[in-house]
Amino acid sequence: MKRHALTFMEAKKFGPGKYADGEGLWLVKSTPEAGKWMVRLVVSGKRREMGLGRWPDVSIAEARERAATARRQLRDGVDPIAERAKEKFKPKRLTVAEAIEGCFKARQAELKNDGHAGRWMSPLTVHVIPKIGLTPIEDVDQHVLCSVFEPIWHEKPDAARKAMNRVNLTLKHAAALGLDVDLQAVMKMRALLGKRRHEVKHIPSLPYKDAPAFYRMLCEKEFVTALALRFLMLTVARTSEVRFATFDEIDNDVWYLAPKRTKTGREHRVPLTDEALAVLELAQNDHPDRLIFPSPTGGPLSDAAMAAFMKREGFSARPHGLRATFRTWAENETDADWETKEATLGHSIGNQVERAYQRSDLLAKRTTLLSEWCDFLISH
Repeated sequence: MKRHALTFMEAKKFGPGKYADGEGLWLVKSTPEAGKWMVRLVVSGKRREMGLGRWPDVSIAEARERAATARRQLRDGVDPIAERAKEKFKPKRLTVAEAIEGCFKARQAELKNDGHAGRWMSPLTVHVIPKIGLTPIEDVDQHVLCSVFEPIWHEKPDAARKAMNRVNLTLKHAAALGLDVDLQAVMKMRALLGKRRHEVKHIPSLPYKDAPAFYRMLCEKEFVTALALRFLMLTVARTSEVRFATFDEIDNDVWYLAPKRTKTGREHRVPLTDEALAVLELAQNDHPDRLIFPSPTGGPLSDAAMAAFMKREGFSARPHGLRATFRTWAENETDADWETKEATLGHSIGNQVERAYQRSDLLAKRTTLLSEWCDFLISH
């Protein structure tokens, strides 16, 4: 067969059909105006066809060069069709920000409420992405990470720990995509930065003997924030659980928290005393979302509203610390067993196997304990 048989003008004149250029190169036209190039090769004893691009976008000269390259690869023992498939599926280079986003999406199902609260991403958006978000993830090594973590390593150890763990997960995610990343970068960074100076700082709590006076002060206030704090004290719930509470979650004298509303990811029933029900009566409103404690702007109370109220009233304790106030009171002033005290706070009890067999949520015992706590708050 003649080599380089085709010319540009001939190719333009041809109608639909197959036209040989020589050495296995063919022009396949679907219409007079459009077609494609392909080269026939013998790979491992079998005839294969490899596309080389569209005509006329790919010129005759370029098609011949591509065909020659494919034949050279074949002579060198490389399957050009398989190599091109590898290139097609080869992962594109990702920046750190893109890799973090991909890792987050892959892990969303494991996170509470699909991670919409932003807590998983927060340490990264604050401390990592602003500094190295545009850096290719494959270029991240221990020195790059040191530049990010050194300023917060000792000053903000908790934030550093969370961000470091998420960066490690991001590197593993990138490796799973087929990217050439250093999976030991975080470990090497830790070796360079050394041990963190970390002082455990507990959330300030109110001495339980001061709790009745504090509760009486709340009863004298008409603010929604004060009502929310009263309800928080009477149920010893978490602040987020109270802030987003709705009347639809109340059934008679029990507050039902769905799994997506709890830290443990399990349903939690909270017994309501007469005092707690009285607070709900005072909180009655016509909010469209049935929020029990809406903010003045119409949404749920902000995360800082109750804390700001306590600070304005001269208390160093914080709302979450009131749970510790209850726990200390229960430890010192009651005979309740450990399981009941922990269950009242909405904590998981025992390991996974123990929980599989212990399916009671101790509602009756918790009702008794919260009734004693309520009596303590309003009778002293």
